[in-house]
Amino acid sequence: MKVIICGAGQVGWQIARHLSGEGNDVTLIDTNPELIRRAAEVLDVQGFTGFASHPDVLARAGAQDVDMIIAATHSDEVNMVVCQMAHSMFRVPRKIARLRTAAYLDALNSNLYRSDHLPIDVIISPEVEVAEAALQRIEAPTAFDTEAFLDNRARLLGLALEEDCPVLNTPLRHLSDLFPSLRAVVVGIRREQRLFAPEAGDQLLAGDRIYVFSHADDVSRTLEIFGKSPGPRKRVVIVGAGNVGLSVAKALEARPDRIRVRLIERNRARAEVVADELNRSIVLNGDGLDRDLLEEADIDRADAVLVLTEDDRTNLLVSVRARQMGCRMSIALINDPTMVPLTEALDVDAWINPRSTTVSSILKHIRHGRVRAIYSIEDGAAEVIEAQVLSTSLLAGKLIGDMPLPEGVMIGMIRKGGEVLRPHPDLRVSEGDMITLFVMASDIPEVERLLQVSVDYF
Repeated sequence: MKVIICGAGQVGWQIARHLSGEGNDVTLIDTNPELIRRAAEVLDVQGFTGFASHPDVLARAGAQDVDMIIAATHSDEVNMVVCQMAHSMFRVPRKIARLRTAAYLDALNSNLYRSDHLPIDVIISPEVEVAEAALQRIEAPTAFDTEAFLDNRARLLGLALEEDCPVLNTPLRHLSDLFPSLRAVVVGIRREQRLFAPEAGDQLLAGDRIYVFSHADDVSRTLEIFGKSPGPRKRVVIVGAGNVGLSVAKALEARPDRIRVRLIERNRARAEVVADELNRSIVLNGDGLDRDLLEEADIDRADAVLVLTEDDRTNLLVSVRARQMGCRMSIALINDPTMVPLTEALDVDAWINPRSTTVSSILKHIRHGRVRAIYSIEDGAAEVIEAQVLSTSLLAGKLIGDMPLPEGVMIGMIRKGGEVLRPHPDLRVSEGDMITLFVMASDIPEVERLLQVSVDYF
């Protein structure tokens, strides 16, 4: 597949890294020559310096011969013009644009984004993706990472194991004997500096950070078995009332369990705007690091604090202070992945990486054939793939115990018809089944070959 990616920032870079690593022909366009030089040196891509919305730049980049264009610059307007040019001048079959401005997103239901108006096939909104990720963190308390699969009937949970975990030093193969009715499976383990797919004889140790697939109905029980409290979230404090914070507050207000929400916003004008848009939530104007303001927000009684400002350092510091003042759980927005290791040292319970959520969303739409969803783990170290098993797949008709999977692959939950099942060696996977896989980055090409996605991928 030939792809042009417009914008060599964090999102564009990661998409280029993923796609070029899988053998695709990738071209990057950016106005910053240093980013293009670095991409050409580090990644297996071509690079062009210039404005991606200019027809001559697109032509030099080979737009007339590409299968897809991804517009991920920092400007919504540039991204929209790129898609228009790609359609009108170069007849590019598939066009993906990243849009941030709420007004543009509000037009999604007006038929604006279609071939005879503004030809964009897929719109990705980082703010929407991050807001959804924040809500999932709240729904899976004490998990540092979580994502829904199989039409929300299975959940991936990231759990940090502590000394009081009941199943420490237990071989994974024995968990099914101890909990025969539990529909959950450990698919990945981060131990010290290494992430790996475990084998049946591996044991869990205190300090491990594990990834577990669970049936949606068994999430609370899964959390308890791994030493985590699934307690309810009745009081939430949100620090930072930007588009993400406002979206989360509106979603929480709409829930039937009537979660009490308090927002803290530093900018007075923005605080007034947000207060007018909310019904039951209380909006406080001031600095989220101010102890007096946190006390006014009843942080000591809060079940969770979501710190969603634009500054990573502020988010970490507010999370630490909130925990010290008695808040039960802290969730921080972190843009810089190099700061993620600090969350463990600072006792921050969970984090949201906007780049990771956006990259995962774009990958899902790129792999629009039998691959239904993609979730990037730990800045691309691994992926969780949800796919439908084709009749031509090497997995179709095989027992799980006989599947030729690489060592870096673990099967998560499987949907057969209307039933979501935990994998076991004697379970046969059939054509049409939906399967979830935890895959180390180096094994992704082999897994796609086994799934034979390329048969109807494009």
